[in-house]
Amino acid sequence: MYEGMPIRNAKHPRSANGRLGVGLVTVPGAIIEVSQRFPERPAVIHGDLTLCYQDLVTQVGRVAGQLSALGVEPGDHVALVGPNSHLYVIAYLGIMHAGASVVPVNPMLKPDEVRFMFTDADVKAAIAFGELANLVEAAREGLSSPPMLVTVGESPVPGVAAFDRWPEEGPDDFLPPEVDENSVAAILYTAGTTGRPKGAMLSHHNLVWDAEACRQAILFSPDDRIVAVLPMFHSYAATVGVVLPLTCGAACVAVERFNPVVVAAIVQKHQCTVLPCVPAMCGALLRTADELPEGALRSLRMVVSGGAPMPVALMEAFEKRFDLIVIEGDGPTECSPVCSANPADGMRKPGTVGPPIPGVEMRIVDDDDNELPVGEVGEICVRGPNVMLGYLNQPEATAEAMKGGWFHTGDLGYCDEDGYFSIVDRKKDMVLVGGLNVYPREVEEVLLTHPHVREAAVIGVYDDIRGEKVKAFIIPEDGVEPDRAGILRLCRQKLANFKVPKEIVFVEDLPRSLKGIVLKRELRDSHGG
Repeated sequence: MYEGMPIRNAKHPRSANGRLGVGLVTVPGAIIEVSQRFPERPAVIHGDLTLCYQDLVTQVGRVAGQLSALGVEPGDHVALVGPNSHLYVIAYLGIMHAGASVVPVNPMLKPDEVRFMFTDADVKAAIAFGELANLVEAAREGLSSPPMLVTVGESPVPGVAAFDRWPEEGPDDFLPPEVDENSVAAILYTAGTTGRPKGAMLSHHNLVWDAEACRQAILFSPDDRIVAVLPMFHSYAATVGVVLPLTCGAACVAVERFNPVVVAAIVQKHQCTVLPCVPAMCGALLRTADELPEGALRSLRMVVSGGAPMPVALMEAFEKRFDLIVIEGDGPTECSPVCSANPADGMRKPGTVGPPIPGVEMRIVDDDDNELPVGEVGEICVRGPNVMLGYLNQPEATAEAMKGGWFHTGDLGYCDEDGYFSIVDRKKDMVLVGGLNVYPREVEEVLLTHPHVREAAVIGVYDDIRGEKVKAFIIPEDGVEPDRAGILRLCRQKLANFKVPKEIVFVEDLPRSLKGIVLKRELRDSHGG
């Protein structure tokens, strides 16, 4: 299957130049090594601006120096709130270069949600871009020890200094602290069914290793130009769109938001070669194919799909229309996040997420953690250097997730005779909206605060634009007229827009087990989930 490639379960996959670079350097350290080999090669492209590797490393050092001067020390946690851009990449790496851990924040969250992250991660400082400083300022309200607010660009918050020329103003003589490759590089918030997100702690070793293993599996090279249009606060985008290209000498082409016509034009302008995406993006490109410039996607050699299952019919239609191959892979945030991928130069199996990437092991187990034979459905478990250090402040949740030394993904699937994995369902009730996680209990808890709601159950149902959308089933309080508008208004106040139910169904009862537990599978089966 992997012709000319390392055995996929090897413990130490080597990079192209033969070194065991993975795990021996930090993320910024790996990029500094690349800059010494390719100082003038384009590193980050954003709009009409191109940063070469030498300039990228210089500006990352300046940001690290500025943060250090503001009191950020090794081991601190620094939140980052901003859109995709060259400045986001510089800040992301600058935080790590200062010895701190980056805590990416989804800009679509509401203040209450951000405030939870600030408190849970004991965030020392928060870097916000432009008007997003208002979100951070609102999230700081009521905190006994609010994080320091650092703004990029003109600050809308009175009394807060703005780095108008950031990062050009930083020092050029910053000496980075000694940082162990096993220290925490990033804390990414994810969750299962517990309602509140958990901070998955990913080390430098995790991220560099996962990027290198992806490079080997999908055959990235320094000649690639990777479209980074997926939101960089997401683990998939951070690894495949930023860390991977910058640790192998390729270029990261930052795009602020997805619009099929705009993305196609950027691909054509910069002759991009790889487009990481979620299936919904493929669907949007296919629907707008007649509106795209002639040959706009011709420079692409592949599309990499993850974040949600890729319908086989969509993959086949996309490949036929654009004469492109789609490489489907998968992996949770806790695994940095890529665990498996169909090989770029071997057998591809549509409908599967491929075999494990180099250095990673996967298996299927039953409820008692017994490994199941080929073809039987069970929980997918992962072991390898890409698996997180654990959940921040949650040793019990970490122990539960890492039973027997394997990370239990919560996904149900099976492995075929060729070692390719397929996902058939999610053991957890998580909903994937455009590749972003929505946790039903979190939405349900908000719904239950409305005085007209007696019970609520939330599921994900198919959506041809975002893959899934949130659907809520509500049992109203006796004797009241259901207040649909009021319920939606409450959700919009308390939840990010992508978490707000797109459909609300008022019901008299919900399907339940003998123990009284709501059977969400039955809701999904009977309501298009």
